[in-house]
Amino acid sequence: MAEHQRLTATPDQRRVLRRAWPHMRPERRGITLALLAGAAATATTVAVPAVIGAGVDQILERDRTGLFTAVAALTVLALLRLFLFRQSELLLIAVGERVVRALRELAVTRLSRAPLRFLEAHPSGDLLRRTTTEIADLANFVRSQLPDVLTVAAYLLFTTVLLLTYSPLLTLALAVVFVPAIVTVLRLFKKAANPAFAAEAAAAGTVATTYRELVQSREMLQTGGGIGFWRERFLADNERRYRAARRSQRSLFLISLARIVQSLTTAVLLLVGGWLAARGSISVGTVVVFILATRQLFDSATQASNLVGQVQISLVGLARLLDLLSTTAPRAEIHAPRPAPDDDAPGALTAERGDLEIEDLRYSYVAGTEVLGGLSVRVEAGERVGLVGPTGSGKTTLAKLMTGLYTPDSGTVRYDGHDLATLAPAELRRRIVLIPQRVHMIEGTLLDNLRLVPGDPGERSIAEAVDHLGLTDWIRSLDDGLHTDLGRGTGRLSAGELQLIGLVRAALLDPAVLVLDEATADIDPGTARTLETAIDTLRTDRTLIVIAHREATIKRLPRIIRLDENENALLAHN
Repeated sequence: MAEHQRLTATPDQRRVLRRAWPHMRPERRGITLALLAGAAATATTVAVPAVIGAGVDQILERDRTGLFTAVAALTVLALLRLFLFRQSELLLIAVGERVVRALRELAVTRLSRAPLRFLEAHPSGDLLRRTTTEIADLANFVRSQLPDVLTVAAYLLFTTVLLLTYSPLLTLALAVVFVPAIVTVLRLFKKAANPAFAAEAAAAGTVATTYRELVQSREMLQTGGGIGFWRERFLADNERRYRAARRSQRSLFLISLARIVQSLTTAVLLLVGGWLAARGSISVGTVVVFILATRQLFDSATQASNLVGQVQISLVGLARLLDLLSTTAPRAEIHAPRPAPDDDAPGALTAERGDLEIEDLRYSYVAGTEVLGGLSVRVEAGERVGLVGPTGSGKTTLAKLMTGLYTPDSGTVRYDGHDLATLAPAELRRRIVLIPQRVHMIEGTLLDNLRLVPGDPGERSIAEAVDHLGLTDWIRSLDDGLHTDLGRGTGRLSAGELQLIGLVRAALLDPAVLVLDEATADIDPGTARTLETAIDTLRTDRTLIVIAHREATIKRLPRIIRLDENENALLAHN
């Protein structure tokens, strides 16, 4: 079985920002300006205790001029702080939103181009959470918390420099009491928080997946009496998420120990500072500077403790997003950009219609159990072939392999002599098209849904394709024709009508090879006849491969290929 990469439920959170830097590099100029503005704003805040300390000394010395100077300096600092912080926040939010927007667009692009096997191997709820909820959390963090995080970091640095300038001895006392204790608290938090928040994010993804399964299979659950089973499963998943959330909250409790550290540090500073001031080693103003600066420092630490949970959630979400982006990154050997086909270039597609060849094809979903084993067949250009076989014989798998949606474990599928794996995705999709049994729809009008093909065809082109297929009467039977609002689509149309939409889409593409997977299964006879008639009107030089159970559909096809469930090979060609 060919291996394919899988997402990690709890990806590595180490060096997350370093791994994210390539995505932020285009905004490095804006990031630099925002950081400089933030640093300048923080510097004005750090300078406030120094000015107040100088003012206290002027009061003790009865220097009225010096006191007024200190008051004027405080006024200027307050105005500068207001202006600089505002500019810093605006710059940072603008840059952050652009980075988040780029990440969101990249994630959607990567998922839209990811191999079908990758998408089918992962719960849709988890993929949805990574590309919506967790990116939204990241955007909210950028808007609301990131400016505060950077301010706290800058304040720690500038305050340390300020205190060292005033009294290295008192700074040493502060460091001896405060730093080891706070580092211990942070280490305890990190040790408990990293796995706790990662587990909570994974559990939330499981809950989203379970709920999405309910929405998708609601009819089956209601008619089959499976609501009770699903409810038990959902409650179990939700209970696991609740326990994971409690574990995360318990890790946040460790941060509250920082307040005890702050109180002890303030007491030590008062004792040591008072003793040094009594000896004349430092001024009273210096003690005031230390008390005010450390008070602001502790306030910042408290603010950081309130932010640390959100920071951790954002880092986990960013790690999970980066995991998605790295896992879905295109492989160079398959998805590298290729030049446009040149008729004179060796190996270029020269025929508008070509043969489809399958040679020694093998494929497994589970190691050791082949769905298709050693299958070989050739379908010539313009042939009309029926593919039949019992359930589980690999018909749908073969359809996805011959249309390039799956990559075989071994063997090759060739069109016009070229391995599908070597064709550019756009070229492959233009030449070979699959209409699946379940035709997917978007919310909107019938016209909106028919335009979901490359080239963005206009209403006139769509009307011509509908008329060519003989479906004009069906379109007229709808309330507003092509402009009929379908809502979510699948609820207002029958299974057969959905297949008709898939057929019109294929006709707009005019592919060389058209594969229909159970196109007439589970639809009423009248719609089936309409669909079969429409299929018959397709261009005669188009290769048509139909997977079908209906006897009437099979009889319309001149060649039948039968798959055997046990041998996983072609039994007969008729």
